[in-house]
Amino acid sequence: MAVVTQGSGVSRLGGLAKTSLREQALDVLRNAVTSGEIAPGTHLVETELSAALAISRGTLREALRQLEQEGLVEPSERGRLRVRTLNASEIEEMFAVRSALEGLAAASLCRRSDRTSVVRKLQEALDALADATGSINDMVEIDLDFHRTLCALTGNSALVRSWEGIAGSIRMSIMFAGADRAMTNMSVPRHQALVDAVAVGDPDAARIAVEEHMRGAAANLVTHIDSDGSRSA
Repeated sequence: MAVVTQGSGVSRLGGLAKTSLREQALDVLRNAVTSGEIAPGTHLVETELSAALAISRGTLREALRQLEQEGLVEPSERGRLRVRTLNASEIEEMFAVRSALEGLAAASLCRRSDRTSVVRKLQEALDALADATGSINDMVEIDLDFHRTLCALTGNSALVRSWEGIAGSIRMSIMFAGADRAMTNMSVPRHQALVDAVAVGDPDAARIAVEEHMRGAAANLVTHIDSDGSRSA
């Protein structure tokens, strides 16, 4: 196995309590990857990771398989896993899928007879974003919770599962672009437009509002990413 690059953050991950080890390992590794603590392109070394997390290599492999399914890590040469690097095209494609899912959600909510209650819950999720003062990782999770709520309020489990399937890539694209661009995308007025669109109750207008939101977010994230996934100055 290749050696993890120096400063990748693996040595600082810390051990885990001896309960639900797979789930804990998955959470720690997912957060380390999506936050950039383990940098994009880093090859993952099972011996180092299992020692850092104080778990067996079998348990570690289960967690890594899940990360691979989520699109956070990918096979490289000789079957080794590495942290995925997203290029501009991949980010744009992912946001296009996200736009389709959340556009469907917003349009569906416009047709709900209990739309007033739905709008109130969306506003509460947005207020949480407005009040957030934590780390950039915390802010990203609160932002994603707003969008998850938009999907969950439809009651469409297939839609929610599809959204959750790209949540890891969403996190990676946000963190890979850097804190400044992430904070721009988390602007409360940008999200308020989505709440207001659902409140009006026009499915087509709500879908368009989501499309504009996602198009702008993707454009902001890819402005500094070259075609090969490297960051430009």
